Amino acid sequence: MSRSTLSSRDLSTDTCNDPVVGAILSGWRYDISGISPDLRVDYEAHLYGCAHCRKRQRLHRTVDVLLLAATTLSFVAFLLAALVMHRVEALSHIGNVHLHLDDPAAKLLRIPSSITISLEAVAIVGMVVSMLLWTLVTITTPIPSMISAIFHERISPELRERLRKQAA
Repeated sequence: MSRSTLSSRDLSTDTCNDPVVGAILSGWRYDISGISPDLRVDYEAHLYGCAHCRKRQRLHRTVDVLLLAATTLSFVAFLLAALVMHRVEALSHIGNVHLHLDDPAAKLLRIPSSITISLEAVAIVGMVVSMLLWTLVTITTPIPSMISAIFHERISPELRERLRKQAA
């Protein structure tokens, strides 16, 4: 008996209760933030009642946030790599001025400047590509509309109006 209730519960979350609306929502990647509020009512009601579509929407938003986090972290990593390569290049030029440094770490930093410049160039190109990918992720995902929805929900209208006046 418990198997039949378990399978009926699993079946209700594995299938959409309205395949037409579910197909429309999945075509938009479960993003209804760009739709006018009058047209959004049916889709919000469907997402409220359909566990399958709600779960899929949550999965899509998680992927969107993870993509944004990954591109942000790659940008930061390439920025740090460019800064380190720039610093290593600066230290290697100081050693080439024939300062008599007997420090073993200074001997390890004797990297040919052509290699240092190329590694720095690769890091800068990686930064640019990461910035482009970050821009593409923010354009193609509903993250900006999600942030504005949170902004409208959590901030009082008086504070929102003051912020708009300060921004103008």
